[in-house]
Amino acid sequence: MNWRAIFAIVRKDLKVVLQNKGVIIPIIAVPLILFGALPWLSALTPSLINLSGISMNELTTMIERMPVGLQNELASYTFQQQTVVFFLVYMLAPMFLIIPLMVASVIAADSFAGERERRTLEALLYSPTSDRELFIAKLLSSWLAAIVVALAGFLLYALMANAAAWPTMGMVFLPNWMWVVLVLWVSPAAAGLGLGTMVLVSGRAQGFQDAYQTGGVVVLPILLLMFGQISGAMYFGVWVTFLIGLVLWSIDVALIWFGSRIFRRGRLIARL
Repeated sequence: MNWRAIFAIVRKDLKVVLQNKGVIIPIIAVPLILFGALPWLSALTPSLINLSGISMNELTTMIERMPVGLQNELASYTFQQQTVVFFLVYMLAPMFLIIPLMVASVIAADSFAGERERRTLEALLYSPTSDRELFIAKLLSSWLAAIVVALAGFLLYALMANAAAWPTMGMVFLPNWMWVVLVLWVSPAAAGLGLGTMVLVSGRAQGFQDAYQTGGVVVLPILLLMFGQISGAMYFGVWVTFLIGLVLWSIDVALIWFGSRIFRRGRLIARL
């Protein structure tokens, strides 16, 4: 395995990403909105509820519909604190997974389809690397970028959430153990799901937008997790979060194995 060639391709891909405004702008803007603005809005939930005329009893009823495990997690807090923890720690947890999934998908969509648009794919395919080395390089460039953005986004989110909720909480409450598992175990798997799907799609698409739109269906599992928690069918406890990561890693392994089996540069050359 020629790791020097692999990391040369990774560096080249990341350099192209940094120079491509159509790719880098959503990678920066979406985390800033989710992790910078939403914590402040969620921390103000009790005040916003009073201003909107919604009774606290309605919010209490919503919390009471949650699984017993989540109610036990909130039992030691005052009602005001329960509201903040409910939204900032649990309700927004599935949304965090959108970031590594989105970043990996955007970069992976650009990995082949973007190179076809820039007319640099042919030179890459004729480079002195094996099919496996080229495939691994394309995976690594997307995956590493997604992990870096997810970690940076989590640090921003933890800082903003604790700062916004300090008047109500009076303590640092994030991260807890569930978030540690979410960030270190599940988010890399979510990134793998995005890139494993998008690399396969982008190799057959005619352009970046075509690849990204076709592979956008990969966000559906995250939306199902969000709906499941909002409806009270489940909640992101430590073990549930670990099992979600295990399922995603299993899917990643299957996608990467399948992708490595069908990836042949001869097919891509024929499509030029």
